Amino acid sequence: MGEMTRYMDALIKDSEQLAMMIDSVPSVDNLDFIMESDALGHTVMDQLQGHDSLLGVAETVTLEEVNTVGAEVLEFISDFGKPSAPLPAAIVACVPKKVHIDGVGESSFEICPEEITESMKAGLEEPIYPEPELEVPKELITQSELEDLKVQHRPSFVPFKEDDVVKVFDNETGITQRRLSNGISVNYKITQNEARVGVMRLIVGGGRATEDSESKGSVIVGVRTLSEGGCVGNFSREQVELFCVNNLINCSLESNEEFIFMEFRFALRDNGMRAAFQLLHMVLEHNVWLEDAFDRAAQLYLSYYRSIPKSLERATAHKLMVAMLNHDERFVEPSPHSLEKLTLQSVKEAVMNQFVGSNMEVSVVGDFTEEEVESCVLDYLGTVSAAKSSNKEEHIEKISFLPSPSDLHFQQVYIKDTDERACAYIAGPAPNRWGFATEGKDLFNDIRSSSADAEISAPANSGKTHINVRNHPLFFGITLSLLAEIINSRLFTTVRDSMGLTYDVSFELNLFDKLDLGWYVIAVTSTPSKVHKAVDACKGVLRGLHHNKIVERELDRAKRTLLMKHEAETKTNAYWLGLLAHLQSASVPRKDISCIKELTTLYESATIEDLYLAYEHLKVDDSSLFACIGIAGAESGEDVNDDEPELGLPGMVPMGGRGLSTMTRPTT
Repeated sequence: MGEMTRYMDALIKDSEQLAMMIDSVPSVDNLDFIMESDALGHTVMDQLQGHDSLLGVAETVTLEEVNTVGAEVLEFISDFGKPSAPLPAAIVACVPKKVHIDGVGESSFEICPEEITESMKAGLEEPIYPEPELEVPKELITQSELEDLKVQHRPSFVPFKEDDVVKVFDNETGITQRRLSNGISVNYKITQNEARVGVMRLIVGGGRATEDSESKGSVIVGVRTLSEGGCVGNFSREQVELFCVNNLINCSLESNEEFIFMEFRFALRDNGMRAAFQLLHMVLEHNVWLEDAFDRAAQLYLSYYRSIPKSLERATAHKLMVAMLNHDERFVEPSPHSLEKLTLQSVKEAVMNQFVGSNMEVSVVGDFTEEEVESCVLDYLGTVSAAKSSNKEEHIEKISFLPSPSDLHFQQVYIKDTDERACAYIAGPAPNRWGFATEGKDLFNDIRSSSADAEISAPANSGKTHINVRNHPLFFGITLSLLAEIINSRLFTTVRDSMGLTYDVSFELNLFDKLDLGWYVIAVTSTPSKVHKAVDACKGVLRGLHHNKIVERELDRAKRTLLMKHEAETKTNAYWLGLLAHLQSASVPRKDISCIKELTTLYESATIEDLYLAYEHLKVDDSSLFACIGIAGAESGEDVNDDEPELGLPGMVPMGGRGLSTMTRPTT
């Protein structure tokens, strides 16, 4: 009965939330719902009608009816093997061709239908025990515990050092910035994009870049371990999950090369926002690290690593990334050798050493009031312990691209497969979003000298507000995004439409916020007979911007595309979270409110000359460019494993596509 009550409550809360959002449901979703209901002969009701009907029906449902229906629906499983059981339409087992056996290596996986059916019958003969009744917490922090925390920590908002102001509010964007006495920075924006719904993201600086040669993989495995465990304080994973279900909270914990992220989506009914803030407080203050969760996390990344040679795309990208980043394992999944060296304690320290007050930034966006959000911030973030900082400064080992000359600038991968196909990746160095390149070189010095030597022309649509893009901290973020649109368009029309060498080609940028580097990637799919020509054609388009100059029509089209995307996405809370990211981050000092409020004007003001200034810092020459071709077929030239180094690092080419958001997205 306890289970039924919990899930009926969750069903009703879900329905009520949907009813509250009736005016913001996309038309296409309504259309899909109407067509599906009509096709199935269902009565078509809007969200309010559906919720009223659910409330009326919910009161009549009994436990006996639920169990009866459950038994009938699952009879084909529970009575499997009995003459009276309904015959399953099919029994499908998805199995690998080969499995890795320690000490043996890759071995063929053998299985027959009889083994599967016997296993199912044997399982049904085992005793069945009822699920234990769990006490579902209504709150993770009681009111008395909260009062004690407030007395102990005395949370307050403190002035910004720059101008001694306690609260910074921008009228144009509606963004508020605050700073807590424990060092945590807070940004929030009130929107009506989604009725009574909010999103929150914690960003912790550091990420995988802080891993050293003795702790490769520690951050990524540590974050996964914490996520796998799911426990906080004295509450079990199951209790935390039910707490989230009851309060309509979705939560995720992820990491990438630069940051650790924790993201929440919550409903603002029945104290849903306070529940989300309570969970965040518990993760920061009372996280639980479990040995079995660590084992599962390590095993997961081991399986990721071993699956690399089985995928043409991943194996090809693997070789390219290993070569380009000079065997730096921080940008790819950890190898088995690295995983063996990790312990629960080492991954815990790698992650928790980054959770320092001044290194944490929390952004909140949603349909709440100022009083609601600031109360939650003070109560649950302000009471997080401040004294967690270690004495040693954050150390990031040098990151560098493979120097030239090297025979690794062009490589090939062969995989045996029944289908003949091919793919290729072409990549090279780029600056980061804020104008820094490898070795910490500030490219704005070059931009200023170029601007001094040349006359800056205003864009054709000079009737609009104009900004000198070259003086703006987001110069490279803006110009490289426009360049990416133009290069993508040229690749498509040239390599696909005109030359017929591919059915899919794309140009993506990976622009870091904190690390002093970035890169671009061209991904192209083709056939074994055409892939080499496709690669040459892609290189030609990439380098062709010098003699085949960008024209105003191309720039205008790129601007329209990005501005339309920006306008559409500003109607979503998730996009605003991305824009708010790093607004107060000390590790991203060039990010300020102008990067958000002037975004539209920056795109409109960019000129062709601006784009060419940025293009000069995309390394497209032979000594900087890396390419790897992957070919699959029945008669492969060589096996993918034959020439891999012992340290073989698996690689995935990061799909940038970060558009207008000045936020590095999670990649785990």
